[in-house]
Amino acid sequence: MAMTAPVYDSKGQFEQIESGLLEGEQIIAVYDAVGVGTGFLGLTTRRVIIQDKSFAGKRFAITSIPYSKISSVSVVSNKSFVGQYFSTGTIAITVGQHTYEVEFRGSEKTHHAHNVILHYAS
Repeated sequence: MAMTAPVYDSKGQFEQIESGLLEGEQIIAVYDAVGVGTGFLGLTTRRVIIQDKSFAGKRFAITSIPYSKISSVSVVSNKSFVGQYFSTGTIAITVGQHTYEVEFRGSEKTHHAHNVILHYAS
């Protein structure tokens, strides 16, 4: 997969991921998530990073998932009865017995995240 300039929805989220990069690690994309609990999903050359805002007391977690630990990745898209895609899409990432679901605005982000994860996890 050829490296291009990273894509991101929010400069603040991009900078948060950038501040925690490991040596030699590069950001591929940082996508803002919609729905309760999730802040964003970051993709780097080494791992998937998920910000979860669902903890009590206004706490949040940044979870790093090495690509080698991902056992499956799925795209969950809504289709209307006439076959048109809706404006959101969900990615499901399975690690051991846990599945992380992240919903994005726009199915193109979902498909990009899926393809990046599939590339690095295989």
